[in-house]
Amino acid sequence: MIGTREARTHRAVRGKLLIFLAAGLALMLMWSSPARGAEPATVTFSLDFPNSDPEHYSIVAASDGHARYQCSGKISSDSDDRENYQTEFTLSDATRARIFDLTAQAHYFSGKIDSGHRKLAFTGSKKLTYKDGQRESAAAYNYSPLAPVQQLTELFQSVASTLEFGRRLAHYHRYQKLALDDELKQMEDQLHRGAIIELQAVRPVLQEIYDDSSVINMVRARAQRIMEMGNSTAARH
Repeated sequence: MIGTREARTHRAVRGKLLIFLAAGLALMLMWSSPARGAEPATVTFSLDFPNSDPEHYSIVAASDGHARYQCSGKISSDSDDRENYQTEFTLSDATRARIFDLTAQAHYFSGKIDSGHRKLAFTGSKKLTYKDGQRESAAAYNYSPLAPVQQLTELFQSVASTLEFGRRLAHYHRYQKLALDDELKQMEDQLHRGAIIELQAVRPVLQEIYDDSSVINMVRARAQRIMEMGNSTAARH
């Protein structure tokens, strides 16, 4: 009978120990679970350049490919009225990977990246920010001598140029269709030069122009040609 009582006590202690271990394991899993750090890492580029168009913009690129563009600029080239504009899009895998690779090469902007040369021409106040679940770092600059930062700057500015074409085309399509041809000509020229990238970000407005029978055929054909050029560029990457 004593042995039975001791066995019951042993089982009870062992049961409590197992419950304690299970609870500890659950806590460890909860804290190490990817769900807790589900927010993707982000790289943000912003530029403030008074008296330019746009005078301010920012691009947030997430490690899952989601991106957001915000700007403050003129509604159109022949108007001084300004608007705050925002759009979201998905980066291509190649551009997303390049952004985060260059960010790693730039040591996540944890140190000084500006050249410090005050005699250099002012090309806008720029800022790069990196953020993930463990850290956040940022650095401001006018010009950087660091190759990864230079390449990131060029890349983000090319994306911004694409999105600015999209913003203006949407406005012209709605309010000033006669201005579409010149804008699309400039866009086609910039695309040939490789000065704009991530054309899929503005494909919806190009498609709307192409589908609109009230737009003259020459303009619709140009919009279609630009979309096809974007498709061929994406295929090469």
